[in-house]
Amino acid sequence: MIWRARHVPEGASLIWVSPIFALGIIGFLVYAIALILPPLRAFIQTFKPIFIVDGYLRYRGPDEFSPEGCSGYVAVLFEDRSVAYEWETFGEKRLTALILPALAEFSEYGGIHKIDGRSTGILPEKITPLGVGLTSRH
Repeated sequence: MIWRARHVPEGASLIWVSPIFALGIIGFLVYAIALILPPLRAFIQTFKPIFIVDGYLRYRGPDEFSPEGCSGYVAVLFEDRSVAYEWETFGEKRLTALILPALAEFSEYGGIHKIDGRSTGILPEKITPLGVGLTSRH
């Protein structure tokens, strides 16, 4: 539009319209980036490793720093009972303090996948090619 404005007769206002379109383009770029960032961040997290720890599971209730609606925390502990990773839980029942020996398979982004070889339901047992059609109608 700026290029064409040079060839328009005097008094035409085409040069004043182009900044409006520039603002529109910038707005759409910001909107596109805002839409793409969360799924891109989730996709990048899928490349992080899956850990297997032969240690303990620790359940505990919420503390004074817990967010609203938090029912407690679940953590995977190493053999020496140091924390490997801990996740918030949300539900109606408040968790009580409990430590159980367990072989846990987990990832930071997905939580605990398996406990003693049994799936927790976070990840499907079988995955379709490219993950398409994971939820089937019953």
